[in-house]
Amino acid sequence: MGVQMSEIVKTESGMSPFVSMQNFEAVQRVCNMLASSELVPRIYQLSYNPKTATANCMLAFELASRIGMSPLMVMQNLYIVHGQPAWSSKFLIATINSCGRFSSLRYEFKADSTSDSFGCRCFTFDRSDAKKEHPLFGAWVDITMAKSEGWHGKAGSKWQTMPQLMLQYRAATFWARTYAPELSMGIKTDDELTDISDITYVNTTSQKSTAQALNRALAKEGGNDNARKQ
Repeated sequence: MGVQMSEIVKTESGMSPFVSMQNFEAVQRVCNMLASSELVPRIYQLSYNPKTATANCMLAFELASRIGMSPLMVMQNLYIVHGQPAWSSKFLIATINSCGRFSSLRYEFKADSTSDSFGCRCFTFDRSDAKKEHPLFGAWVDITMAKSEGWHGKAGSKWQTMPQLMLQYRAATFWARTYAPELSMGIKTDDELTDISDITYVNTTSQKSTAQALNRALAKEGGNDNARKQ
């Protein structure tokens, strides 16, 4: 039996599956449809992950409802890195640019690209600042920081091969942490976590890790102290 999106009640929390039994049942039917598709990443596909695919879709739908994005966009841009959920940096930037509260992110650079002082910071303006008199500057990120934090020296690090792009991604992440942490929901980006660990995609021996990781992230966002200790 099909489902009409009108069956899902939109509340202040968005179209969350967990605000009512009506929403839960309606979203569950949508997720069963998504899990049957080959266009979603395989951790959400019933053919690959029959035990938890629908549950993973439900949690992706919950995340999407909280940040006002399409569930399909969330599925395509959410990774599991060292057992933790992580957004792609491109997705986080797109979320900021499309949220309607700010003008699009801009990037300012300093020093020469051959120097360890080569750095970048993000800035933009609040939409309420019509005259653009008060830029919102993020923190500076430079190569010296990348080396000091151990990001640069890691084997296979993209900091060595594409430093400008990595500076922009990290500067955007720092900006989001400062001015709009609710858009990322406290979830780090994949390049942040990759700087300290390798990407580990869910496989058949760890099918529960996606749902567990997302549950921990949601609990943390809601202020669950016990979840923070896991």
